[in-house]
Amino acid sequence: MKIRTSLVGYAGAVVAFLAVLSSADRLLGQQMTTPTPPPGAAESSTEQGHTQMDESFDFREFRLEKRRQAFQDTTFEINFRTFFMDRNKFDGLESQAWAIGGWAGLKTGYFLDHIAFGLTAYTSQPLYAPESRDGTTLLAPGQDGYSVLGEAYADIRIAEGYHIYVGRKGFDTPFINRNDSRMTPNTFEAIVFQGQTKFGQSTTTATVTSKDGKELAEPKKEEVAVLRYGIGYFDQIKERNSDEFVSMAIDAGAGVERGVYAAGAIYEKGKFSIGAIDYYSDDIINIAYGETKMELPLSKDWRPKLAFQFVDQRSTGDDLLRGEDFSVRQFGLKVDVPVGNALFTGAFTHATNGSANLQNPWSGYPGYTSVQVQDFNRAGENAFLIRGGYDFPCVPGLSTYALAVFGTDPEAAGQYRQDEYDVNLQWAPPKGVLKGLSVRLRYALVHQHGGDVVDLTDFRAICNYVIKF
Repeated sequence: MKIRTSLVGYAGAVVAFLAVLSSADRLLGQQMTTPTPPPGAAESSTEQGHTQMDESFDFREFRLEKRRQAFQDTTFEINFRTFFMDRNKFDGLESQAWAIGGWAGLKTGYFLDHIAFGLTAYTSQPLYAPESRDGTTLLAPGQDGYSVLGEAYADIRIAEGYHIYVGRKGFDTPFINRNDSRMTPNTFEAIVFQGQTKFGQSTTTATVTSKDGKELAEPKKEEVAVLRYGIGYFDQIKERNSDEFVSMAIDAGAGVERGVYAAGAIYEKGKFSIGAIDYYSDDIINIAYGETKMELPLSKDWRPKLAFQFVDQRSTGDDLLRGEDFSVRQFGLKVDVPVGNALFTGAFTHATNGSANLQNPWSGYPGYTSVQVQDFNRAGENAFLIRGGYDFPCVPGLSTYALAVFGTDPEAAGQYRQDEYDVNLQWAPPKGVLKGLSVRLRYALVHQHGGDVVDLTDFRAICNYVIKF
């Protein structure tokens, strides 16, 4: 077994990374509004950069009071980010960079109560970026910095809960999403309609016993069912380490320009949800995704969560993506078991045999066993995941998790079985003068059962500081 990088070798990089925090004292003294750090390790087992169905068609972003003073309602967001990454790969090469940047943006209120505008500029600049160690995707190819106007869109509110978005914007669905796991996220040139319908709220009465032993009738509101849906056309994408928008088909690897039509919906009531979405690109690919989640209230303190997912990918039309017809599917099952401040997770995925691996050209891969480095979505590959996360009650915002994924041999010759082991430590203070700060350390080891180099290592140190006003 050959392991080329030890944790001790990262000590200098971590010290330098923490030095950046000390230069931000003036910003840290300001009172922030709601930050957007990743959830605690015991809150969610969804991997960074992934979007599940129940996180799609989201109406929470930049939610404003219904007022006509559009300029008065304008909100601003600044996200300072610095990111160090060092990966030693199976080909024997090392990718390493330390970048600084982030983004600044605004969203106006609604002019005439119906139209608002959003703008966001992104940048990533090198602090330490040897040309011989390119490939982290923290910077543009060649270890160059970049800046780009990633969002410039109109939000047309037809009525409350019904919106049309036109222009450059970030979106979050399972296979078209921001994939915000580097310095800046993916954004898209698109026209999208999103809506939501609520299915009433009925009030019943329940009998309760007061402290003095009297029985009282207390109103009880039943959970509201919500149907969220969207349909749109995505013409171009700005990849997370690029300053250019290119055709969705070209970004997927085809030699022609094609866009992607997408349509989907999700139904939610309480802890139950079920949804599906389809992505179609003429002559390129069709991706269908479905998912359902539910909670099993076995007792007051024993409420495991169960999730199922299904992916179907196949070529369309003239098969311009690979030059030949292909079809492949993946099934997934996940169980989350919360126990106090801990969350235990088990998951399994199965990719069917086929002529191609499953693909995710415009997003992070949403598979339940897709983790820090590997997606475990090669044709014929099965994968088993175990994970344990813990939120420390003595230090608000401090959480950690560790996981292991065990894969099987994929179908294609020359590919090897792989296992991955990840450790993550995160601190995101929920209140006080540090609210808006998030510091995260991540380490992954991927062991390959064959090949000249059998171990891949991946270390990341990330600092975010979000200001909203």
